[in-house]
Amino acid sequence: MIIKIYKTDRILALIDVLKSDTDEYRGLTVRELTEKVNERFGYDADITQDNVKDDLRTLHSSKFTEIHVENRGKGLPNYYSYLEREFDFQEIRFIMDAISSARFIPKIEKESIIEKVKKFTSESIGTDLKNQLYINNIAIEEAKKLKYHAYNLHKAIHDSNIIQFRYGKYNVNKEFILSKDGKVREAKPYALVWSNDYYYLIAQKLESDDLVQYRVDRMVDVHITEKNFQKDPYFNIEKYLNSLFNMYPGEVKDLKVRFDNHLINVIIDRFGIDVSIEQDGEQYFILRTKAAISDGLVRWLLTWGSDAQVIDPPELVLRMKEESKKMNQIYSV
Repeated sequence: MIIKIYKTDRILALIDVLKSDTDEYRGLTVRELTEKVNERFGYDADITQDNVKDDLRTLHSSKFTEIHVENRGKGLPNYYSYLEREFDFQEIRFIMDAISSARFIPKIEKESIIEKVKKFTSESIGTDLKNQLYINNIAIEEAKKLKYHAYNLHKAIHDSNIIQFRYGKYNVNKEFILSKDGKVREAKPYALVWSNDYYYLIAQKLESDDLVQYRVDRMVDVHITEKNFQKDPYFNIEKYLNSLFNMYPGEVKDLKVRFDNHLINVIIDRFGIDVSIEQDGEQYFILRTKAAISDGLVRWLLTWGSDAQVIDPPELVLRMKEESKKMNQIYSV
């Protein structure tokens, strides 16, 4: 039995074929397009090559869809393809790699998201985009709820609503323990940040003006209240993040450190090309910036061993000396 296909459905099927089966590397002739459109409806459909030619003319003249036509020479058929993609090959690769490397997303969900991302291109390119990154599976069970927490937090940030939640972390027995005996906390959410493969919430405590960071995968029972708050109009997320090291909180102060010249690219990668540095003799340079004085900063500086010397502030110099002394005692045994 021949099935009657209306033009609207026929054009939608043709667009689907062009999106999934053509790209900048591969086009299809009218005959090939006709076969594939008929396959969308079943072989009893009555779509002809003349129908497809008419539909291609409609699409080609439309300002909403761009169909590329390649003429390979006299007497040869035209090849039609869909090139109007939201993302190019490498952009899709970036998205896939970012998803693959995100520690807080469970493996099964990573695979599902990546398959959806591939639909932004043709099936042929999607096959070439076979994921090359190892997808680990170390995300905790609570991470499955992360996307719902992230949605609520984004909404609370947008609407300037105070949130309530509980917070916890793992102990040496690998048990997730709620902090402060599971007490419900309240905070003013300012921003969500993806750092070191984790989502962090930048928020302000209700009882003070202090800004704090919370790992989103360690937040539980996230709830948006009906209470609104006024954001600090002078808050600058970029400056704030540049002052943090490994998302550790601390009092922001002027920082002055002498580094060996071979670390210049490390400093530019961390602070940006506009960071304030000055040459100090032939072998060293001095970094001047603002930073949160924290355990994160101390551990970052210790990474560079004797190639980094803190000059200011004095309290950080003292902490570096104390930590170096502890390390020396450990390895002097």
